[in-house]
Amino acid sequence: MLVHLAKVAIMFGLRSSGGSYEKMRSEYYLDVENPFCPQVTKQIHEHEQESELREQMSGYKRMRRQHQKQLIALENKLKTQANNAYIELEKLPKRHAVHSEKEMKTALTDEKKFQQQIVAQQKKELTTFLDNQKKQYKLCKEKIKEEMNEDHSTPKREKQERLSKHKENMQHSQAEEEALLLGQQRVFYDRNCRGFKRKVMIKRHDLEQEQIREELNKKKTQKEMEHAMLIRHDESMQELEYRQLKVLQKLRMDLIRLQHQTELENQIEYNNRRERELHRKHVLELRQQPKNLKALELQIKKQFQDTCKVQTKQYKALRHHQMEVTPKAEHKTVLKALKDEQTRKLAILAEQYEQSINEMMASQALRLDEAQEAECQALRQQLQQEMELLNAYQSKIKMQTEAQHEREQQKLEQKVSLRRAHLEQKIEEELVSVQKERTDRIKHLLERQEREIDSFDMESMRLGFGNLGTLDLPKDDYR
Repeated sequence: MLVHLAKVAIMFGLRSSGGSYEKMRSEYYLDVENPFCPQVTKQIHEHEQESELREQMSGYKRMRRQHQKQLIALENKLKTQANNAYIELEKLPKRHAVHSEKEMKTALTDEKKFQQQIVAQQKKELTTFLDNQKKQYKLCKEKIKEEMNEDHSTPKREKQERLSKHKENMQHSQAEEEALLLGQQRVFYDRNCRGFKRKVMIKRHDLEQEQIREELNKKKTQKEMEHAMLIRHDESMQELEYRQLKVLQKLRMDLIRLQHQTELENQIEYNNRRERELHRKHVLELRQQPKNLKALELQIKKQFQDTCKVQTKQYKALRHHQMEVTPKAEHKTVLKALKDEQTRKLAILAEQYEQSINEMMASQALRLDEAQEAECQALRQQLQQEMELLNAYQSKIKMQTEAQHEREQQKLEQKVSLRRAHLEQKIEEELVSVQKERTDRIKHLLERQEREIDSFDMESMRLGFGNLGTLDLPKDDYR
């Protein structure tokens, strides 16, 4: 369990300022003499903790896979839409070319119909003009004949000459009028055909402007759609990154709490075990104390017996000496006095040894109580220091992890902000580029069309057609 926690902690990047996490954890868990390293005895509780940790890890992995799938799906959607828009833009020039070719053919057909319309109208005018000339000629001829018939004084020959001259003058006048009409019709035909060509050119120019604006509008729409997708993609990525960091940091804090809870439980169990062991030791010492006191008592008694033996020997030597130096009549008195003295001394010695035994027993009992109390106090202080060290170590790990989380949050915020700034700069540059392309292409198109119109009008002026811009052409009823 503890080794598994350490591996997971390494995977989540937990570090200590005093050295690598692996080193500190190995010192904490693998050093048998380290007071923070008791054996875990609650196997069921550990199994439940491992299962919970594995479930959290599995959930985190599932979340990362889900986030990755969402990003891939969003990127594929963006690519698909961009590709569709690109294909649509590729098709647009072909569609424009087909439309332009169709309009050109229609313009040629309309031009022919327009020419045919003018020719038909002019034929009709010429026919009417010639019919009027014939009628006028006939009327003039009859009038002259009437005048000549009324004039009886003029010779017939002279009348015939005058009639022939009138006919010749009239025919010449009608021929000139016919030639003038044909000239006027030719000028009208050429000028209107030239004006029609100018009108067709302007319509072609309008179509070109319409097509280029359609193309540029589609490009702008495509860019705007692409930019909207990029912004949406960036916002989705930002949301997923923040959510992933939040889950990761929560899982890391859960892991630390689980570690600290396990460490604290192990420390408490270790403290209890040390206290139980010391209590058992003291109980054994108390049980062993009577045997030790008995042995000491026997030792004192042996010393007493040895002392008694020595005194007995001394008494015998003194008695023997007194018997030698004392008259025989006084032997009985001397022996009684020596006997009483020996008894008194032995009694005093026995009392002293009895007091020594009592003092020894009291001293040993007090010494044992003081020693055991000192051991209990030392153990309590040691365990208290170890608990304080553990709490300080756990607080340090928690503070370091919170600081790491703060750094990760700031780093992600900077990353997201920088990426968004780059994206906005890219969008701004592309919009400026699109607008510049739009302005340049429309400008070049209008300049080219203006040159074409100017060149056409100059050629028209050179041909004598004047300003065709003011020419009032007939409606397109010839279609």
